[in-house]
Amino acid sequence: MASIAPPTRLPSLYAQSMVRFTVLASGSKGNSTVVSGGRTRILVDAGLSCRELFRRMTMAGEAPESLDAILITHEHSDHINGLSVTARKLGIPVYFTEATHRAWMRYLSPRRQMTYAQWLVQSREQAAQRQAELDASSAEGEQDEPEDEVFASSDELTDEISANQTGTPNPVSDKPPSRKEDPTWLPAVEYFRPGEAFEIGDISISPFTIPHDAADPVGFVCKAEGVRMALATDLGYIPPNVKAQLKGVDLLLLESNHDLEMLRDGPYPWQVKQRVLSRVGHLSNDATAEYLSGDYDGNAAYVILGHLSESNNLPALARVTAERALQGRACLLANRLLLAEQHTPLDAIYF
Repeated sequence: MASIAPPTRLPSLYAQSMVRFTVLASGSKGNSTVVSGGRTRILVDAGLSCRELFRRMTMAGEAPESLDAILITHEHSDHINGLSVTARKLGIPVYFTEATHRAWMRYLSPRRQMTYAQWLVQSREQAAQRQAELDASSAEGEQDEPEDEVFASSDELTDEISANQTGTPNPVSDKPPSRKEDPTWLPAVEYFRPGEAFEIGDISISPFTIPHDAADPVGFVCKAEGVRMALATDLGYIPPNVKAQLKGVDLLLLESNHDLEMLRDGPYPWQVKQRVLSRVGHLSNDATAEYLSGDYDGNAAYVILGHLSESNNLPALARVTAERALQGRACLLANRLLLAEQHTPLDAIYF
């Protein structure tokens, strides 16, 4: 995609060797984290408005102008709400999987629905226009080959009706939007694949597949200056590939979305409760605790619980469940337990 000149960076504000992890927001109303290493700053997800993201960054001591890229886990609205405006304002690239990028574009481009009667009127108008053009050409003595049909065949009618119902743009009537009108326009897009590490400046990134009901959801392990920081939220369970990625990290941001009893007795419709509880939904406090007491290697200096539901969880419940799971692993240099919040940035963590 087309690129534009990036804004002036402010590298002098930061020490060369600084590694910093700042959760700006975590929850069902918006998720975003700044990962800093060397002279590179990455925004992981942009689930708040651009204005709110900049406000949170300023509160946390991060300069928005210093961001080098945006990294997206998946296309759900609480992870991409401020993506377009933020990327355009800063003139920075956005990194997706290809499937996530396509899903994001569909999310921002509502498909036009058309009834058969509306389509029939449009088809006749277009046919009349084509016939008028042919008549005009004949009157001018042009020798163009005549069209085989003015009206489409019955099979073509069915195909085009289906295309309009599924949202495929009509090549005659749909004018391509300008850059200003196109909500999916970004300064630059870069694709990555789960399981294939890549680098953005001074930060190495290892994306891994997670089980969630999105097009191609991923978590990340970001490595800078020898420090490994993992982000694993929005997953229905913790499969072996995720457990392997979370070994040997220095910081772990892990989902602890809901309390099982609160969810079952809570206000969500039954279908939504089933989704949350499914293997492509969200981790409960108990599921997170089971991992922390079992497969977790206990080496992270910080364990951050994230994506807590405001309707189906309480910070105190999430904390006490995780603390019990971490009993026996306590030490001065590891397993400091923190809770990421929805409405306030978490204090920056330095390495």
